[in-house]
Amino acid sequence: MFAWLRDHGIIERNVILMGVLTLITVSIGGLAQIVPLFAVETTIERVAGVRPYTPLELRGRDIYIREGCYNCHSQMVRPFRDELERYGHYSLAAESMYDHPFQWGSKRTGPDLARVGGRYSDDWQAAHLRSPRALVPASIMPPYAFLDRPLDVSDVQSRMRALRAVGVPYTDEMIANAVADLRAQATPDADAAAFQGRYARARQAAFDGNPGVVTEMDALVAYLQMLGTLVDFRDVTPAQLRQP
Repeated sequence: MFAWLRDHGIIERNVILMGVLTLITVSIGGLAQIVPLFAVETTIERVAGVRPYTPLELRGRDIYIREGCYNCHSQMVRPFRDELERYGHYSLAAESMYDHPFQWGSKRTGPDLARVGGRYSDDWQAAHLRSPRALVPASIMPPYAFLDRPLDVSDVQSRMRALRAVGVPYTDEMIANAVADLRAQATPDADAAAFQGRYARARQAAFDGNPGVVTEMDALVAYLQMLGTLVDFRDVTPAQLRQP
């Protein structure tokens, strides 16, 4: 019945026929990849320790994106030996499960930042942002001293509600206390018991060195300092990190 299709010339000379056959082939291949995903609960391997961003970290991430930091820094450690030696354990999908959008990237003008949290002090991070070449003479990074200005917190609850709509598990309690939690994280002497109860392993500090006012610098440094710190890779493999 389809013996005439053995003559490839017929297909190659008929643009409409080639287009239809190409569409059918691509559709079959696409369905073979997509349909099985509906049979599993999630394609992301759950790992212990991963939590949503705190309000301060979330605003820091917004500033990171606003200033285009992703243009020069990726946040994905590839599974290669040289990557392991330089940056640490390769990235897991679960580490970015609450990122909208994720910051994996493919271009590195500067180093990968997936594991930068805790590698430098808060003072170093703030000083580097203010004057990169004062600490790294060969750096081509622009200065961000203007981030030492008050942080706008008026829309942090709206941002959290929007993220909850796409699956980030912010609770009503987290959203209601967003501004208080943001200020508590950036104020070392504040009572942070309730804040710590909502966000496990969240650091409390004057990230920009000035506890008197919460700044954009506070938010960005808080975000950088948590990257790669939520999962403990020292004695376990990804399969062992899976939550029940």
